[in-house]
Amino acid sequence: MTTERNWAGNVTYRASSIEHPASTDELQGLLARGGAVRLLGSRHCFSDIADTDGVLIVLDRMPRMFDVNDARDAVRVSGGLRYGDIAPLLAAEGLALANLASLPHISVAGAVATGTHGSGDGIGSLASAVRALTIVTPAGEVRTLARGDADFDGAVVSLGALGAVVDLTLDVEPTYEVAQHVFEHPSWDAILADFDEVTSIGTSVSIFSRWERTDIADQIWVKQRQPEARENTRADLFARLGAEPAESKRHPILGVDPVACTEQLGEPGPWFERLAHFKLEFTPSAGAEIQSEYLVPRADAVAAIQAVRTLAGQIAPLLLVNEIRTVAADELWLSSSQGTDAVGIHFTWKPDEAAVREFLPTLEALLPATARPHWGKVFTLDPAEVRSRYARWDDFAALAARFDPERRLVNPYLERLGL
Repeated sequence: MTTERNWAGNVTYRASSIEHPASTDELQGLLARGGAVRLLGSRHCFSDIADTDGVLIVLDRMPRMFDVNDARDAVRVSGGLRYGDIAPLLAAEGLALANLASLPHISVAGAVATGTHGSGDGIGSLASAVRALTIVTPAGEVRTLARGDADFDGAVVSLGALGAVVDLTLDVEPTYEVAQHVFEHPSWDAILADFDEVTSIGTSVSIFSRWERTDIADQIWVKQRQPEARENTRADLFARLGAEPAESKRHPILGVDPVACTEQLGEPGPWFERLAHFKLEFTPSAGAEIQSEYLVPRADAVAAIQAVRTLAGQIAPLLLVNEIRTVAADELWLSSSQGTDAVGIHFTWKPDEAAVREFLPTLEALLPATARPHWGKVFTLDPAEVRSRYARWDDFAALAARFDPERRLVNPYLERLGL
């Protein structure tokens, strides 16, 4: 048994071994051994979604693939690469992704499989950019699915239940620059009164709070594409919010050194150096932490935030920071924004998982019954309730059974979900 852990240190993998195949043949050979198997990405999940008592397979040593198509509107990349690896390669080609998560450290296949997202009223999750993917099933069969294929929408956000995603083809577009501004101490009443207007102020908008106060949030981060961004940063709106521009660079957690954060103060820069909150060369976020996130339909967002607000006194002692941001709808079966524009309510907790898990049922009970937990983060919601919030759940279960009829990819996490 290994003693390897995820990057936050709250999950110790029970695997008999962790393997790093260097080719598809090696990968198929590992799968041919039989027994339980799971895929491990960049270890940024806070749940046991990747855990197994069998073999863990990491795709970080597979052949490096980076292939821009002739139309220059898509790129095929290795699943084990990180977004921070492919972003500068795209920029060198004069190309860009529409979105990035707050961390560039995450692997492409792992982020897509868990429905991880960035932010933006008009921008879908990272998974929504996938136009094709190649999966090696537990039986060693190589299958390619493309947008429009019957099973494609079920195979993208897969929870690792279908096989090893060895490569993905992603939508790309011409490169662009982004400027990032930070505004401090906005009024919560004003934010919630004009929530749609607040989240539309930039290409990507994040509202941060430690919930030490219920009258004001800590910060609003606004990332604006150039040159499409409005010349002013809606001074009228921020005046109504009572918010003022930050005079120096900020970290999402007030008081923490912002050296690891991407550049702010309105200085334009390449898309991949602004869309993420953190720089690739630094340890992401706070390091020792636990994370939870719930995505609610946009129509339920204000009610959900108000519910969080009522729990501020219980949340603040456990919390490092809460982030609220938006994701556009898609039709991927297990995406948290499937069928609806969504608002993510993300909690970065202090590293006391027992206390967090004790509190989460209280939070989950007050959130709208439409809230969907992020697959890679900590939640305690009843599995039957989770399943009920996905209209295509039964279709996905049938798809997983076809790809993995011997249930070799099924671990305790998937068992809890009824897979």
